[in-house]
Amino acid sequence: MGYQVAGQSHTGAVRKSNQDVVEWQLSEAADRALLVVADGMGGHQGGEVASRLAVDAVLDAAGEALTCMPPDAPDHEIRKILDRGFALANDRIKARRAEEPGLEKMGTTLVLAWVSGSRAHIAHIGDSRCYRLRKQQAVCLTRDDTVVQNMLEDGSITLADVPHVPFRNVLTRAVGSVEEAAPSHRTEILEPGDALLLCSDGLTDSVPEDRWPGIVHGHDGPASAVQALIEAGLANGAGDNVSVVLLTLE
Repeated sequence: MGYQVAGQSHTGAVRKSNQDVVEWQLSEAADRALLVVADGMGGHQGGEVASRLAVDAVLDAAGEALTCMPPDAPDHEIRKILDRGFALANDRIKARRAEEPGLEKMGTTLVLAWVSGSRAHIAHIGDSRCYRLRKQQAVCLTRDDTVVQNMLEDGSITLADVPHVPFRNVLTRAVGSVEEAAPSHRTEILEPGDALLLCSDGLTDSVPEDRWPGIVHGHDGPASAVQALIEAGLANGAGDNVSVVLLTLE
């Protein structure tokens, strides 16, 4: 099973700077892939520094393993590698914060997907998300680490209330601002024709999820699909940075 991957990050329609970072890496045979999205916080400079540090740490911790690990590596071994990436990202951000007082509030979301064969291993902290697109349905595979998500789950608010909650983007966990970065994990079985989409909240806040499958399947290849998703966000006045990494199964 082979993959095609593309990604892009855009400042959006309102923001003056881009605190998102996207990266991806394919094995030489294009039968394994690592996808990464980070959305930094802590002011203009802090957010940019945190997201870049986090993504670079993930690539340092997992990039070589992507090539060396056997395709049938057990789930627990892959989880160890992803955990190592989060731990390294957390340590590097905390160390940089200690060096520069002006960056003391910085941190970042981080969502990863390690795809091998038909299995997608997903790990995340924060509210950047991973979705599986199958036919005309987009299914979210991650749970937001936010105050609003907690309120939804305890019944304090309904989905209709979310747009009116002033602190709806406040995170309960972020890489670089926790003692130990222990990500949430999920393993998903993919089918031919599926797509895996990682994104920052700039996309989820500007383009309804039910539009995504039509946009993705209506374009020839992930690069043009990613561009179309970002253009849709900009057309809707995206108030935040818009970032997408898209993997399609051949």
